[in-house]
Amino acid sequence: MKSHYRAIVIGGGVVGCSILYHLTKKGWSDILLIERDELTSGSTWHAAGGFHTLNGDPNVAKLQEYTINLYKEIEEVSEQSTGCHVTGGVMLVSNKDRFDWLKMAHARNKYLGVDTRMISVEEAAEHFPLMDKDQFVGAMWHPLEGHLDPSGTTHAYAKAARVNGAEIVRQNRVLETNQLPDGTWSVVTEKGTVTCEHLVNAGGLWGREVGRMAGLELPVLCMAHQYLITEEMEEVVAYNNANDGKEIVHAIDFDGEIYMRQEGKGMLMGTYEPNGIPWSPTEAPWDFSTELLPPDLDQIADNLERGFQHHPAFQSAGIKNIINGPFAFGPDGNPLIGPIRGLQNYWVACGVMAGFSQGGGVGLALSNWIVDSDPGFDVWAMDIARYGSYANMAYTNEKVRENYGRRFRIMFPNEELPAARPLRTTPLYDRFKAMGAFFGASYGIESALWFAPEGKKAEEAVTFRRSEAFDIVGDECRAVRNSVGVLEISGYAKYEITGSGAEGWLSHMLANKVPAKGRMTLAPMLKEDGKLIGDFSLAKADDERFYIFGSGAAENYHMRWFEQHLPDNGSVKVHAFGLEMCGLSIAGPNSQKLLAKLTNTDVSTSALPFMSFREVDLGLVPAKLARVSFTGDLGYEIWVAAEYLTTLHTMIMETGAEFDIKPVGGRALMSLRLEKNWGTWAREYRPIYGPFEAGLGRFVALSKNDFIGREAAAKEKETGGERTMTVFTVHGNEVDVIGDEPIYHNDKCVGWITSGGYAHAADQSVAIGFLPTEMAGETDGFEIEILGQNYKASPQRDPLFDADASHMRS
Repeated sequence: MKSHYRAIVIGGGVVGCSILYHLTKKGWSDILLIERDELTSGSTWHAAGGFHTLNGDPNVAKLQEYTINLYKEIEEVSEQSTGCHVTGGVMLVSNKDRFDWLKMAHARNKYLGVDTRMISVEEAAEHFPLMDKDQFVGAMWHPLEGHLDPSGTTHAYAKAARVNGAEIVRQNRVLETNQLPDGTWSVVTEKGTVTCEHLVNAGGLWGREVGRMAGLELPVLCMAHQYLITEEMEEVVAYNNANDGKEIVHAIDFDGEIYMRQEGKGMLMGTYEPNGIPWSPTEAPWDFSTELLPPDLDQIADNLERGFQHHPAFQSAGIKNIINGPFAFGPDGNPLIGPIRGLQNYWVACGVMAGFSQGGGVGLALSNWIVDSDPGFDVWAMDIARYGSYANMAYTNEKVRENYGRRFRIMFPNEELPAARPLRTTPLYDRFKAMGAFFGASYGIESALWFAPEGKKAEEAVTFRRSEAFDIVGDECRAVRNSVGVLEISGYAKYEITGSGAEGWLSHMLANKVPAKGRMTLAPMLKEDGKLIGDFSLAKADDERFYIFGSGAAENYHMRWFEQHLPDNGSVKVHAFGLEMCGLSIAGPNSQKLLAKLTNTDVSTSALPFMSFREVDLGLVPAKLARVSFTGDLGYEIWVAAEYLTTLHTMIMETGAEFDIKPVGGRALMSLRLEKNWGTWAREYRPIYGPFEAGLGRFVALSKNDFIGREAAAKEKETGGERTMTVFTVHGNEVDVIGDEPIYHNDKCVGWITSGGYAHAADQSVAIGFLPTEMAGETDGFEIEILGQNYKASPQRDPLFDADASHMRS
């Protein structure tokens, strides 16, 4: 080892070696990988070695496709075989709900450019003859599935990195990591101390322990995972002989919750069982190496029984080997990658349990991030910043175990998972529970999604279609449009920006003009390439005091960005309130009358016009009052310290009884915003879209100072961008889009849906998506595929509600 490197990667599994290789592809050669034992000696060596592109997030799916296509390249660079077998695969389902989900996955692959096919059970059996056809109702063929040699692949990454100039040191455990005063990192190892500019934690099974060396408690947990390998099976030999040596393809049986592939002349079968067992839940032993855990077939007996029932050939097969080894998981099953807020040049790539599906994409994104300060892709679903400090060890334990047992389960759009809940609650939680609230959780915060009418339970069957809450949500929407509704908005992110440099800093950070004192504006935030990384409401309370309101789920993500860009002179301070500040929104034509009864302040339109911001007293309660509402109606957001929230709610409900006020949940809010053609964070507003593409161009002030992303935004305005956000009304019954459906024009797939649902007050099914900009003016010929069926869709360029904004501004 030298004394100093540009970057050091800790961990010699497939992920660490991929990052090392991709850094060399970016032109960096002064880099080092440190491995405590031998390459692959964590979870990589005992992995089943399967790969696929299936993922709930299409952006992650694209990176998985990149990973699979990368294997040929690293073989050529390294002259080392990966043992890659792209066999293709079948995905098998046994009931109607899963078949609906499979249709959705196939539809999404159309706009991703993956050539999947829905196939009959009979055709599936031709590819995978071990199955009992009577157990299944449908299947999908996927060409990019298969398996490889885990050790050979990892060594191919490593050798390719060495060819490009990287250095690897084995048998050298890292003992400490310390950030020095100049921002560089000191890495203390068994063989000496080295320093580096960038430090990457790719510790795998020990990612949590490596993180602790830097004062972190990463939300990662290792789970014991089992698969078995059979003796030679006559059915496998017969298939190989009848098909010129062709292998039996990879298969996933979603209802059996198992995966299978050929191994030698036998088969490999693995499963994710409910009530999985964590491995070393508090601290991973450093001396654990190329060893396995004791087999425990009783733990997976129920899953194996279903597997043998669905695939009878396994019933008479002998078991050659049972592999039981630990793998690292994040709370939602996706990797945890990116920079750590508050630590300069400290990067993580942990919880990548599907390393041979995702390792290449993770290496690409992280190397781009390190070298170019941007991952080059939308990696929100993998970004470590999607979790906050609430994701401690106990939370992680519960969520990982829940996710592990659901790995092959469907996640319905209206499903709310129970593990680690309730965790973060507002002062209204118990009151809302007594009022019949059905809760969801985002960023660990419980929020009411809808309120059950008296005499009904707050329960909802999961479905891809309209649930029994459909009419309830509709009543809440109509209450807002007809009179007034009250909605808790405490889950929004709230920030205070203060200091002598605050206004200039905000003008540089945000694309909009900074509003005048007592006014608000919508404020897009861009990164250097002009893509959206935030959409906020910005209010100026005083010359050196501002407030920003945005997506609660992105609080840690945005605070990381804010802090990375703070001036060194201390002239700007940013504070995230979390649940210190809570809020209620009142909206509807009677909201102004209701508000006037709560305060002596003049709240008439002339005194408090649209997009005003005031600090007022509402009775006993000091509040921050914003004349704005995401419902698109006449409305107000009222922000108070948490200790005042219950009193405020009582006042609003008692005074609002005169106007038949109704409690409203988050589902109604999402329905009402569809009537205004408004997008939302992480769906329409995310880092793959520019502000003009996403319909926020009117809030971009190109004539002001040189804000972040200005040059790219100006170019986008000039060219029109590659795609344009388009709203559709959908002509269908009892089914609505949920996101990720393909858009067709004259039978050609031309775009995709980002969100939608039913706009109850307008009595229309609505979908929002993106089209190529050159098609943005087309008026007919559109269809949207929902659950395997195409529905006619009409562009809805004028909002269904209040097209001239007269209600909102009155």
